[in-house]
Amino acid sequence: MRLNEQLVDAAVVATADMLKFSQPADAVLSTHFKIDRTGARERAFIAEAAYAVIRHRRRLARLVGSESPRRLLLAALVRFQGVSQRQLAEVVSPKEAEWLAQIKAMAEPQLSLAELIDFPDWLVERLSAHFSEAELLALAQGLNQPAPLDLRVNEIKANRDEVLSQLAAEGIDATACRYAPFGIRLKGKPSLARHPLYLGGKIEVQDEGSQLLGHLLAPKRGEMVVDFCAGAGGKTLLLGALMRSTGRLYAFDVAKKRLAKLKPRVARAGLSNVHPICISGENDVRIKRLAGKIDRVLVDAPCSGLGTLRRNPDLKWRQTPQSVAELTRKQADILNSAARLVKDGGRLVYATCSILPEENEAIVDQFLAAHADFFRLSAADALAKQLISYDGGETLRLWPHRQGTDGFFAVVMERRSS
Repeated sequence: MRLNEQLVDAAVVATADMLKFSQPADAVLSTHFKIDRTGARERAFIAEAAYAVIRHRRRLARLVGSESPRRLLLAALVRFQGVSQRQLAEVVSPKEAEWLAQIKAMAEPQLSLAELIDFPDWLVERLSAHFSEAELLALAQGLNQPAPLDLRVNEIKANRDEVLSQLAAEGIDATACRYAPFGIRLKGKPSLARHPLYLGGKIEVQDEGSQLLGHLLAPKRGEMVVDFCAGAGGKTLLLGALMRSTGRLYAFDVAKKRLAKLKPRVARAGLSNVHPICISGENDVRIKRLAGKIDRVLVDAPCSGLGTLRRNPDLKWRQTPQSVAELTRKQADILNSAARLVKDGGRLVYATCSILPEENEAIVDQFLAAHADFFRLSAADALAKQLISYDGGETLRLWPHRQGTDGFFAVVMERRSS
């Protein structure tokens, strides 16, 4: 694509707004594109260039020697995005061109481990207590790459082979996901918002790892199920499909706006068993009324989101030790509350998209120590019963550099029968 001054300036403005870290990066882009209505290719360039700066902020700052959004962006283009100086000839001044030539030829400076992997110091300190340096480098490399586009086929309306055949006929390069039985991974990132498969409710965009959480819960037809932190409902839709739109599936969340986004998705998916409920908090009276009555409860807890850095690289700069500490208190409270819903012999799944043990193992260990009526089940066994091969053992741990998914953690628990 030919670059011009207007396009690069727009990318610089978006980058500068992202670097304020006052709101999520995707929200910054959404606002930017509402004001500056450009074509799809131009939007893709702006987004990818700005995200490259956020992903590699520390290394770029060392190279550039400043936090100038324009200099960081230009350096990102030539060092990480494969843009040639010839493509930038009409965009930069002679002085900038000379500077860029130096940047492109410059050897990597001596970097600390945190600078090398483009993580904040506090995060590297936390992770170094649990990972070797080689493993941490591999993890960071996986998290610092853009994520592929994964789809989930809605088995109520279609099957994976049919969808793969249709995509192939349209020249869209797609393959079946390695683990998720309804998952499809696209090689590129075509716009699907107006595609007949999407509009007809046959596909949804959902990371393969996120899909596996629904299979861990493994709801059955006719059961009563709760998605305790439903959000916009990606996993709710999968649970509803696994239940073949039977039984009752409650989608709880504290945010009305997020639940409002779920309703049209439920209709498009052809589900009639989903009941979105906006709760005031983990002690809402409607939760108490369902205590001990629910067959299966999924707690995809609010978390730091550090397992989703491929999609949300700004989170590593926006989260802090203080925000993580606050989240762990919230996670413990939510899990304790959700557990009250589970009937004797019922299943409880706790999950996050975090890579931090204090949000994962520590929360589950604390919960099980205080609740002798719950015990762990093997995640590998739970998935094997659905013909999903996972060799990670008792706990589900997914990593971008190992499984090619976002980073996820999940534990399956069951309430003892009286």
